[in-house]
Amino acid sequence: MGQPVVVELGSGTGAFSRTIQERLDGRGRHIALDINERFTALLTERVAGLDAVTADARDVSTILAERGLGQADAIVGGLPWASFRHERQRELLDAIVEALSPQGAFTTFAYVHARRFVPARRLRRSLADRFEEVVLGRTVWANLPPALVYHCRRPHPRQRDHRTSAVPADRFGARDADAADQHYW
Repeated sequence: MGQPVVVELGSGTGAFSRTIQERLDGRGRHIALDINERFTALLTERVAGLDAVTADARDVSTILAERGLGQADAIVGGLPWASFRHERQRELLDAIVEALSPQGAFTTFAYVHARRFVPARRLRRSLADRFEEVVLGRTVWANLPPALVYHCRRPHPRQRDHRTSAVPADRFGARDADAADQHYW
């Protein structure tokens, strides 16, 4: 695997940071972004070898460039997808796709209880639009609240799936996920 570049978005207090560091086992680069300066300061103190940066996740490509890095091999997202409006979700996913290498992987999670809400349904469709492969992992019941894990591989830069555009948008800008989901899941 060489020297992988792993970016963690919405690192918070480091729920995934130590596990990522363990898996890297001293190889590559691990950059953790969070908008909360207190969290990044805490992570800098607690997790050796971690480059914790106070920044918006939409700036991930800029952060990589500032460090002389090209694209990330993997991005792990701990972002609150269900709380984002359509435009914010779109901007974040576009930034993630832009920052990933062509063979890159993006892993993120969403909460089981929110899976039928408009933002969660929109997230599923948006992932399918932007990645060649989207695999729904096991439900993590030990997490509170329980979470679904999405494993996305091989990004399609700035590409939309034509099937989604055929589904009419609702008043929130989301498409009818129940109809659209029949095509994807």
